Amino acid sequence: MMDNRRSTGSNAEVREAVDGERHQRLLRLLAERAHGERPAWARLVCEVAVTHLGVDGAAISLRTSGRAQELVADTGTWARGLEELQYTLGEGPAVEAFGTAGPVLVSDLSDAGARWPGFVDSAGAHGLCAVFALPIQGGAVRLGTLCLYRRRPRGLSPEELGDAAVLSDLATSALLTDVKANTASWTQAELPGHYDDVNIATGMLAAELRISIADAFLRLRAHAFGTGSPLLEVARAVLTRQLGAHAFQE
Repeated sequence: MMDNRRSTGSNAEVREAVDGERHQRLLRLLAERAHGERPAWARLVCEVAVTHLGVDGAAISLRTSGRAQELVADTGTWARGLEELQYTLGEGPAVEAFGTAGPVLVSDLSDAGARWPGFVDSAGAHGLCAVFALPIQGGAVRLGTLCLYRRRPRGLSPEELGDAAVLSDLATSALLTDVKANTASWTQAELPGHYDDVNIATGMLAAELRISIADAFLRLRAHAFGTGSPLLEVARAVLTRQLGAHAFQE
């Protein structure tokens, strides 16, 4: 006699199957864009995020629990500027996502004024209306963030959010693989040592003003914010002596 009883898996099994299919689909998209070459993998993650998640820009930054940050991939000057803005201000969705080890999803930036006042004002003036930041982490080790930027106020759909989570996992895998292999194929060619000038300028100010590295960085950041200049621009002015140490004395 035929058994007509229907066998169903658990919700966890169904979710695992769906996540596995999503992972393979996005991995294929990345491989197709690589064209058989060993590319800047993080850049591919950003490109796929823009083309498949309905966002207008994406960026990946490595971060530490201190002030250190390194931009490793982006989709253009707009996204790059928004990453630099968070670095300058020390606040924003990516900073929070890294600090809390959880996603930060803002479908309408105007609602986050109390959360990140400086970032909201400046980013809004540059056309940002929605932002989604996901931590890049391997187990308990946080490596950085994947930040997605949108010019119109709209949240991510459940499908888009699922894809974003998988893309952050794929970015994590690429970063961890390259760290173990002592390579850097994940980096974007035009972004080596993107914030090195900031680190050098901070060290110069610390030595000349006889203050700590932390205090020197805070003064550099405060000057950038007070003058409305990008932090990198201020740092390079210090390096070229266009700005002397006296400009940072309290």
